[in-house]
Amino acid sequence: MTDTLDLTRLGGPVSPRTSLLRPLGPTEVRITGGFWREKQELNASAVIGHCLTWMERIGWIRNFDRAADGTVAELHEGIEFVDSEVYKLLEAMAWELGRAGDPELEATYRRLVDRVAAAQEPDGYLHTSFGRPGQRPRFSALEWGHELYCFGHLFQAAVARIRTGHDDTIVHVARRLADHVYAEFGPEGRDAVCGHPEIETALVELGRALQEPRYIELGRILVERRGRQRLKTTLFQGSEYFLDDVPVREANVLRGHAVRAMYLAAGAADVAAEFGDGELLDALRTQWDNTVARRTYLTGGIGSHHQNEEFGSDLELPADRAYAETCAAIGSVMFSWRLLLQTGEAKYADLIERTLLNAVLVSPREDGRAFYYANTLHQRVAGSAPAEDEISERAESSMRAPWFEVSCCPTNVARTLASVASYVATATDEGVQLHQFADAEISTTVATGAVNVRVETGGYPFAGSVSLAVESEGVVEIAVRIPDWAREARVRFGGRAVAVVDGYAPVRAQFASGDRIQVELGMEPRLTYPHPGIDALRGTVAVERGPLVLCAESTDLAGGADVARLRIAADVPLGVSPEGAVAAVRIADVQDASWPYGERPGISAEGTSSIPLIPYFQWANRGPSTMRVFLPLAD
Repeated sequence: MTDTLDLTRLGGPVSPRTSLLRPLGPTEVRITGGFWREKQELNASAVIGHCLTWMERIGWIRNFDRAADGTVAELHEGIEFVDSEVYKLLEAMAWELGRAGDPELEATYRRLVDRVAAAQEPDGYLHTSFGRPGQRPRFSALEWGHELYCFGHLFQAAVARIRTGHDDTIVHVARRLADHVYAEFGPEGRDAVCGHPEIETALVELGRALQEPRYIELGRILVERRGRQRLKTTLFQGSEYFLDDVPVREANVLRGHAVRAMYLAAGAADVAAEFGDGELLDALRTQWDNTVARRTYLTGGIGSHHQNEEFGSDLELPADRAYAETCAAIGSVMFSWRLLLQTGEAKYADLIERTLLNAVLVSPREDGRAFYYANTLHQRVAGSAPAEDEISERAESSMRAPWFEVSCCPTNVARTLASVASYVATATDEGVQLHQFADAEISTTVATGAVNVRVETGGYPFAGSVSLAVESEGVVEIAVRIPDWAREARVRFGGRAVAVVDGYAPVRAQFASGDRIQVELGMEPRLTYPHPGIDALRGTVAVERGPLVLCAESTDLAGGADVARLRIAADVPLGVSPEGAVAAVRIADVQDASWPYGERPGISAEGTSSIPLIPYFQWANRGPSTMRVFLPLAD
């Protein structure tokens, strides 16, 4: 097996052949410290190993050994798509190895790849749940079998290995499997799609990485096949659930199963980019706009129905019933990133920041060994800590659980944290663009030569001072995103103020090594009011500080009082705490009644007092508690 690759193929998870902005790979952007370095180190030291340990313990990896020796039909551990979790772990390992390198992790990675490769069949097919004597036939359960979905995650694991400079076993496995899928589902194959989109974006990216147009074309074919209502439905899962109700280019909003919707949208965006399909891209932009405007939580989370893990109707965004699955948030980041690369519009980077810092980072516990699958914005009853050695139902854990029967979220978190540097910056012929604030080194080449920039955040997202130190010379443009929430931002270079244009502060200059761009983002806490059409939130307000959504947690209340009794005094200025804010509240005393309706009730409340509000992503790390993001307004 070879272990070298043409260096032109290096890069991050997404690398379109044509885009307005060029994504930068792990050799061009390196997170060096601060908040995101801490998260990546936690991923490396805890999350990845935790996922590996659990999948070894409960037999999900052993399925590949049994498939190789012919005994898997007698005993297959886990649901049909657990193969995908092994592949997402391999992807996380590959990005982590590309980020930091670790001989022990490299050896572990190669052993795991060898076990997967041993299960591949002579014609390239690779799945532990189908196709062998005693199992269901291949592709006999496209609605629910997740075969192509699993293949997609294997392809993305291979892309991570390619983009970090290798052409070894996992890449060869992926080539053989992709050739098999092309023969089975390509122009001369079966006219069908998978019930769970994912393979579409994976095929396009594998085709880009391997410079194989057949895979890209198959990604396009699978996107265009959606919307013909060919997948078999049930009483509770209709064509919309599968995103098979209307063609992708005819939809005007994302709907159905939230994770499926985001993965399909990401794949369609890849197809639009590769084929210069402006009509498809415009349709996707419209879907993004309408979904953000009417079907997205303050945290960036999506999906308000526990039933079917689906979007709700427009403005159906109840805080206490939010499903807001972690994987859906990660899918949202994937989709937004692709639209950012094609358009350069700051709103996509704004949503990426909101979603990463709130809807994604709320999932892992602070020690990296337990996770939320679904992410409520209002915990009414204090949760109970699950056993550290037991599997939980995926959305029923009232506190973070170590593992789930469907454990897609932990491995998705692992691959996202391992590759999060890819969202920091991009390049064009003219210069570089900073989209996310992280302590990082950016080193790339543009038309005018080498560009080296060191970003220092001084505590972001808890503090708002960001400095860009230019460590190269030459004429170049450096553009810094100014978040939409930062209304009082100030950007200075060479003693002068820099104007913000379309969400970015561009500085074009003849830079000398040592020049600095200084950014000051006002971090004062602010009140955020929900749209009046969100019935479940009427009469409430949330508090944000910088990019962080804050929440009240009973752990911080005197005597552990229930957050249900809080009423925020919106006329009293908010204070600042090291990581969050201080709000003035009154503790309401609502009398019980034999009938909960009638004349306007009088609510007595104790005098105003102050309570701390903490970042939403940090809640439920100090034991069982109640919590809410949106607080009722005091009369």
